[in-house]
Amino acid sequence: MITLRAGAAEATILPAQGAAFAALRHAGRDLLLPIPPGANPNAGFHGSFLMAPWTNRLDGGRIAAAGAEWRMPINRPAEGNALHGFLREMPWTVEQADPAALVLSCRFHRPPFTGAARMEVKLAEDALRLAVALANEGAAPTPMGIGWHPYFPRPAGTRLQVAARIAFGRDPRGLPIAPRPSAGLNGADGVLLGLDGHFAGWDGTARITWPDGRALRMQARGDWASNLQVYAPRGAEAIAVEPVSHAPDAANRAFAAAHGPMHLLRSGESLSASLTIHWC
Repeated sequence: MITLRAGAAEATILPAQGAAFAALRHAGRDLLLPIPPGANPNAGFHGSFLMAPWTNRLDGGRIAAAGAEWRMPINRPAEGNALHGFLREMPWTVEQADPAALVLSCRFHRPPFTGAARMEVKLAEDALRLAVALANEGAAPTPMGIGWHPYFPRPAGTRLQVAARIAFGRDPRGLPIAPRPSAGLNGADGVLLGLDGHFAGWDGTARITWPDGRALRMQARGDWASNLQVYAPRGAEAIAVEPVSHAPDAANRAFAAAHGPMHLLRSGESLSASLTIHWC
């Protein structure tokens, strides 16, 4: 566990547990829902984790690469999906650690995926900045993707504002269907509760306003600047606002790929994305 500090801001990261964020606070106020001590970072509505080398769902775990079809392990058996990649389950290496900055890396080899990920974290008094890169180090071109899955507090009356051009429906297994024109989101409980939806043509910004008037603003760039997943589970005062590099199951659904394809990386090529979170 590594804790970064900058003025009244504090971020705790778990390198050995997928580089998950266990907490993000400012002046004692939780900006991410903290992971309870001893809890699994990947099971529960808390903290945040990196999604790679794909994001969201793969139908049946299927992915095609180098002229072959591969099946990733199904970790959502009720749906028959492979969810959120596997880098969140792997230990990461600390490359550099300073009082307010951290650099982590992770190498992986699970065919067809062979590569390396790098995450830079910088904390300031009023902001957190993440910069992430994902590289293909295998010999064959391989589709890859990255995303970040934070759980923010969502007490009653929390409002989310997002501008986007396309909204997807979802089937009973959580897979994307029926993309349609959209203005995005601008609403509170009646709009958010139970939502688990994907937005394309996102402008890269999102704003959460809490009932006490405090706010948080996200600005995504690079390969996170156009696709967003939003999840507000019933039965939990939480909301996930997830910048991602591709639409759910884009590897298997041409209509999804039309609005956010996985990137086919040749050997040595990489994805890169950054996210800045400001609070006030």
